[in-house]
Amino acid sequence: MFKILLPTDFSDNAWNAISYAMEFFKNEQATFYLLHTYTPAFYRMDYMMGGPSFSAIPDVGVDISQAGLENTLEQIKTAFNNPNHTVKTISAFNLLTDEINEVSEEKDIDLIVMGTQGATGATEIFLGSNTVFVLRKAVVPVLAIPEGFSFKKLKKMVFPTDYWTEYKREEVDTIKGFAAIHGIEITVLHVKEEYDLNKTQMANKEHLKKCLNGVPHRFEEKKGALMPDAVIDYITEHNYQLLVMMNRKHSFMERLLWKQNVDQIGFHTPVPFLVIRDTTNVIK
Repeated sequence: MFKILLPTDFSDNAWNAISYAMEFFKNEQATFYLLHTYTPAFYRMDYMMGGPSFSAIPDVGVDISQAGLENTLEQIKTAFNNPNHTVKTISAFNLLTDEINEVSEEKDIDLIVMGTQGATGATEIFLGSNTVFVLRKAVVPVLAIPEGFSFKKLKKMVFPTDYWTEYKREEVDTIKGFAAIHGIEITVLHVKEEYDLNKTQMANKEHLKKCLNGVPHRFEEKKGALMPDAVIDYITEHNYQLLVMMNRKHSFMERLLWKQNVDQIGFHTPVPFLVIRDTTNVIK
């Protein structure tokens, strides 16, 4: 039984991510938690300390949140009505990232699925600040869906790595488990920017091979290009349907998220991307 968290702001983009999640887990037993958070448009001490119930001020945020969740729930029933799925709603007076982590721990969430803020240009994604903060802070894997991206049959995913990390088996198992749902082949991609692999990197590569045993996978190297553009080019050239990233210092993920202003991160990728929290140490 999968437990999936679906943050929503009731936008078309959020609905698109919800639809993708429903299709991805179509044949799996799953419980989905629709989450909407809200905060007041004004600041008063009694409101901020105790929430709407402690303030004499009428809170339209509660009504809007609950009504939006009920409407989304009806949309899901109409569009999908899958007997394998149970959908529950959560309306919370809280910051989005804080509530996501609280719910993730309380409900033992396996995956967060959310949309990205769209921009002009069919292949460009601009991550809004909410998505960026969730990607940075989430304690469970996050699957981010580009605006307007419809579910397509998944055949292969790309996992960029520099081999400086000896990944923990449980982290690799997360990738394997995700791939196993649709029988997806995992391509481990190393972008060779300067030098050949050293002994540490070679050892980590061999360790990763052992960890990936049991699922379709292969190792590729792309030479003479710079990160992160090289990875995006590789995805486009070889028609990959999913990008997998580890969220750690000096990683491909960090290069994307930290190189620009936090409120609007732009990079070119036409496919969904799965971000996994990395708890390992980098050895250099």
